[in-house]
Amino acid sequence: MPEHIPGRSGDFVGRTALVTGAAQGIGAAVADLLATLGARVAATDRALPGIEATAAEWTRTQEKLPGGERSAGSLDPYVMDVTDRGSVESTVARVERQLGPVDVLVNVAGILRSGPAAVLSAQDWADTFAVNATGVFHVSQAVAPLMAARGSGAVVTVGSNAAGIPRTGMAAYAASKAAAAMFTKCLGLELAGSGVRCNVVAPGSTDTPMQRALWTDPGAEQRVIDTPPRPIRPTRPTRP
Repeated sequence: MPEHIPGRSGDFVGRTALVTGAAQGIGAAVADLLATLGARVAATDRALPGIEATAAEWTRTQEKLPGGERSAGSLDPYVMDVTDRGSVESTVARVERQLGPVDVLVNVAGILRSGPAAVLSAQDWADTFAVNATGVFHVSQAVAPLMAARGSGAVVTVGSNAAGIPRTGMAAYAASKAAAAMFTKCLGLELAGSGVRCNVVAPGSTDTPMQRALWTDPGAEQRVIDTPPRPIRPTRPTRP
């Protein structure tokens, strides 16, 4: 996470940002960066200890800086379950009441349930879509209309390159990320005239707890680093 980024805070000072999945990984890093750049950040997750740790770490970093270099932003934890529409709506209302109108939404919350597509359990499929796709739907629906009514805002969904590249053992994850990405793009088309921008960021392998869970032996991390990009065959020839 960034310790200090001088001279880059202008675009976010005074703005309110809501980040999902902020207890760890990409979500925690995004919340930290936006607060460092001057935003009032609502760091949300259903895991209270994780978002409290994210907020505490940001505060500790700021306290180490000279007074004149400290961020004008803030980072506050909010418990929110993206799979529960009621939790989402009540949390968004609370954030807007306590921090101000949400100017930036970053959908990061995600889970990974791996397994061969032919034998993946229905529960793993449902759980993955509930967070990765329906969660984006719930939060975007709660925030985007408020932005549109105000005539400005930005929605960013953190997807994955798995949404466009088939991978063995990741059918539920890849399909859910593809759904989230297409939903965000459709939302962007519909809200373009209202001043709300919707974009998708699709990272590849990133050093997060989710990625580390896939490393089953001591050499796994280095293999991810060393493996060059390879052409993808979207289909395989079939035997007659």
